Amino acid sequence: MSREHLLKALGKGIRYDGRKLTEYRKITVEYGASESAEGSAKVSFGDTELIAGVKLGVETPYSDTPDQGNLMVNVELLPLSSPMYEPGPPGEEAIELARVVDRGIRESKSIDTKNLCITPGEKAWGVIIDICSLNAAGGMFDAAGLAAIAAVKDAKFPAIDEHGAADYNTKTDKGLPLTRLPITITVYMIGEHLLVDPLTEEEANTDGRLTLALVDDGAICALQKGGEAPLTIATIGEMVKIAQEKSKELRKHL
Repeated sequence: MSREHLLKALGKGIRYDGRKLTEYRKITVEYGASESAEGSAKVSFGDTELIAGVKLGVETPYSDTPDQGNLMVNVELLPLSSPMYEPGPPGEEAIELARVVDRGIRESKSIDTKNLCITPGEKAWGVIIDICSLNAAGGMFDAAGLAAIAAVKDAKFPAIDEHGAADYNTKTDKGLPLTRLPITITVYMIGEHLLVDPLTEEEANTDGRLTLALVDDGAICALQKGGEAPLTIATIGEMVKIAQEKSKELRKHL
């Protein structure tokens, strides 16, 4: 797909797969996708498919937050999901994806980390969110964000044994202490056109993008700018409007 043909199509307000510029592909969310995780979800945006799992463990809290639990987000872009990905340590794209998802959850204060504390300074629950790509066909930021939040929503604490460790053979019905559920929306700029949920070919022609994490009332709790092109104040304003509107749509899938 040449950039010239792409811009011509976008100028007519249509995409190569027939969608409108701010229309998502079909989205599905499947809870409980992994039996071994404390919480999990498989999410698809059209042909893009990701799985996220939550692991809960009893850990020592960080010294600067002795009365709070810990949070970590990891992303693995598997070579089987795209010829663009290679085996080995996480690349730049995987690191950015992990940071964006982590920031949205952390800055929205989605998880009440003080409620994860068991004994201040000694024991607290650690929440590890692992996200793996099954098929990468564009729109990874929003798919990863939705998969992570769905997995967090699905998570249940394991029991604690007599030694104070997690008993993974015994699950409780207690979920994570959630205060809100942030939704990740990325608006892409190609030429003068703004769109969401790009195909791989559209993503390759992106000039700039803005990823936003939004809570229930549409308030923005995190931002990440990507791409080489600068964004004007007016363009950012339009991106925010699109993100606030589309976040309502994605939230329904939870």
